[in-house]
Amino acid sequence: MPFHPQRFIFALLFSVSATIVSAQALIPVPAHINPSKGEYRFRPIEKIIITDTSLQNEATELKKIIQKRTGSNTHILYEKEAGKRNISLRLDTSILQPEGYRIAITPQRIAISAATPAGVFRALQTLDQLLLGDGGQNLHPQLPAIEIEDAPRYGYRALMLDPARHFIPLPEIKRFIDLMARYKFNILQLHLTDDQGWRIEIRKYPQLTSTGAFRAQNSGNQGPHNGFYTQQELQELINYAARKHIEIIPELDIPGHTVAAILAYPGLGCKNKDSIPIIPRKTTDRTLCAAKEEVYTFYANVLQEVCSLFPSPRIHLGGDEAIIEENWGQCPDCQNLMHSKGFQNVREIMGYFFNRIHETVRKHQKQLLLWCELDNIRMPAEEFLFPYPKDCTLFTWRMGLTPKVIELTGKAGINLIASPGEHCYFDYPQYKGDLPEYNNWGMPLLPLQQAYNWDPGYYLPAGHQKHIIGVAGLLWGEALQDMNRITYMAYPRALALAEAGWSLPENRNWESFKKRLVPQLFDLIREGVSFRVPFEIINSKELTSTPEPSNSEKHKK
Repeated sequence: MPFHPQRFIFALLFSVSATIVSAQALIPVPAHINPSKGEYRFRPIEKIIITDTSLQNEATELKKIIQKRTGSNTHILYEKEAGKRNISLRLDTSILQPEGYRIAITPQRIAISAATPAGVFRALQTLDQLLLGDGGQNLHPQLPAIEIEDAPRYGYRALMLDPARHFIPLPEIKRFIDLMARYKFNILQLHLTDDQGWRIEIRKYPQLTSTGAFRAQNSGNQGPHNGFYTQQELQELINYAARKHIEIIPELDIPGHTVAAILAYPGLGCKNKDSIPIIPRKTTDRTLCAAKEEVYTFYANVLQEVCSLFPSPRIHLGGDEAIIEENWGQCPDCQNLMHSKGFQNVREIMGYFFNRIHETVRKHQKQLLLWCELDNIRMPAEEFLFPYPKDCTLFTWRMGLTPKVIELTGKAGINLIASPGEHCYFDYPQYKGDLPEYNNWGMPLLPLQQAYNWDPGYYLPAGHQKHIIGVAGLLWGEALQDMNRITYMAYPRALALAEAGWSLPENRNWESFKKRLVPQLFDLIREGVSFRVPFEIINSKELTSTPEPSNSEKHKK
């Protein structure tokens, strides 16, 4: 008998319908929830009152939510004071966190307040989930009376897409942004350059895209192997994301992962590799030559265009997996550089290289983001691969190294994003024998429960984790050829990460999460989103049992 995920989830939903009311189906779980008596019933035509004209975008978003979930029509009005019988959005300077918000629902009104428009937008996603009911299958013209006060644990909550490996058409990225916004992610990192492709138009260097963005003949220009984004298209995407209060951070990986750039402009590479031809889609062992002035001039010009295009105060420049021994260690120019600078180890060239690149980044008033590398790719590891500047932000990513990276960045006074492979690499299979079947190099498993059951602060005392400023889920593109596969790998694990990045540790609970997950999955089906049904985490006893108390409730006993 064929497997039908919609029937499966409907059966689950029917079984836990009583639980949904108490759990509110909210992901990520808010900081404080106070249910009250009564309910607000939507009228056929409702008024949305905004007390600040800067909230027009959020009012439009709310109008869409109400129409979709309740069937009611709405009018948006600007008034200095919210009335007693309406739906209101307002800014409140007493709310301290930029994304913090309050929702107060009574039988007479719905009042949403926040410190910023971004906070109001996050509140609307919570309201949307309150209206979710049975997973969006039926309209729900009423809301239970409730008060919610909420704010994120971390201000940096990201997902990363990798169109460098397999190109992703612009409309598909917009669709992905829509999903991110629903679960309160606020940063999309775009991995735009790698060995397999250069996907961003650089007007000063047209061969980067005319050569570096096309690696398969007769394959069109909209992926998976061919394609790039014009600067006009990226501006459109930046503006689209901004309406969802999502910041887009570009990533140009250097000094390794640069075959596409070297293929377009061979003078960027090391001399010892000049005579070895580059094979598109296969060659991965090239590195920018750290001794050539033209490399620094080239990237100064590239960064000029990229930093002017992206309003984000941050730019990611990779810094990982550079095969420096085979390149810098054997390049005569790099060897001369080592001798002239008195370097004893080829690793020291990395410090020289990024010091020079960082000068350009600082000129554009951007913050440098890098993947953290240590002196070994696994434990034992003792120190950074090279001295990182204090004004950069590092990402922990290699499996098993995060505790050491937390320790080293804490001592160095460097901010850290938690994206450890064992919890945040969403291109890894979710179940034994499951996808990806294409280009799977023996990836380790990352089940949903493993994606949920971790603390980005690694349960350290507050003083030892205060430099951890956020989380990131990574969807490397080697095995992900289209958006349906991307969302299949991302969801529902991205929901686990959303809760890890937003919710207070004491409010997080695996048993509660499983039950709150069910209506979310049903709604994703209704929206036509490809995802993996996590059948292995649910059995009949779990569906009918009382949820385990949260950590805060345990402590009260």
